[in-house]
Amino acid sequence: MLRIAVLVSGGGTNLQALLDAKARGEIPHGEFVRVIASRPDAYALTRAASAGIEGVVISRKSFADLAAYDAAILASLQECGAQLVVLAGFLSILGPTVIHAYRDRIINIHPALIPSFCGKGYYGLRVHEAALERGVKVTGATVHLVNEIPDGGRILMQKAVEVKDGDTPEILQRRVMEQAEWLLLPRAVEEQCALWETRLQTSDGR
Repeated sequence: MLRIAVLVSGGGTNLQALLDAKARGEIPHGEFVRVIASRPDAYALTRAASAGIEGVVISRKSFADLAAYDAAILASLQECGAQLVVLAGFLSILGPTVIHAYRDRIINIHPALIPSFCGKGYYGLRVHEAALERGVKVTGATVHLVNEIPDGGRILMQKAVEVKDGDTPEILQRRVMEQAEWLLLPRAVEEQCALWETRLQTSDGR
C-alpha cells in the first residue's frame, strides 16, 4: 500500500471522508500515515487522533519565509515515508521544494469546476460567494494534481452540483461537499494509489 500524508488547515471534513472511505475498504491501495496541520487548533488533528493517525503541526507563522516552511513540510513528509500527498482543505500554498520532490504525487480538492473560480485567493467560502455573485446555475468540485500554479495542475476528476434559488454560501458549500467533494476525493486517492503502486513496483524491478 502507498503511504499517504494529508495536509489540512481546518475542520477536516474531507479528511474524515477519506478515513471513512478507508474504513469501508474503498482505498485498498493506500494507508494514511500522517496528518500535517498548518494550525494547532485544526479540528482535523482530533479526527486524525481518533483514527490512530499521527498528527503534527507545522505553522507558517513559525518560519521566516516560504522556503523554510516548505523545507519543514518536506522533512515531515520524508520522515513518515509519505509516497502520496493529499491537500484536504490546506490553505497554504506549497513551494517548489515540495512540489518538485513529489511531482505528480500531490493532489488537491477544489470546491469549484476548474477553470471557474480558482487560483490565488479562491478558497473556502470565497469560492461559493463568487459563484453566487456570478449567478452560475451549476458549480461543483475538482480533484487535480498540484503544480507551481495555484489550481493549475492536471484535472483528475470533476463533479457538477446544482446551484439552487435561495442558496447562501454556507448552504452551497455544504451541498458541494456532500454531493461532490466527499465522493470524488476518496475515488481519486484510490486511483492514484493504485497507479503509483504499479509504477513504483515496476521501477523496483518487481
